[in-house]
Amino acid sequence: MRITVDQDKCCGSGGCVLAAPDVFDQRDEDGVVVLLTPEPTQGQFSAVQGAAAACPSSAIALDGE
Repeated sequence: MRITVDQDKCCGSGGCVLAAPDVFDQRDEDGVVVLLTPEPTQGQFSAVQGAAAACPSSAIALDGE
């Protein structure tokens, strides 16, 4: 799986960080998503899929699920 994020779409809700803190972070100044791990381990797949599904602005895209 490969993750991409669209920082222009991100609304800064922070759900992705709560769901997968080893994969996502937020910028301090505005809360926009920061991708820490573009290719997560298989053990992180479920959390990443949940984060993408719950993103209110659809800023997280998963390729190769």
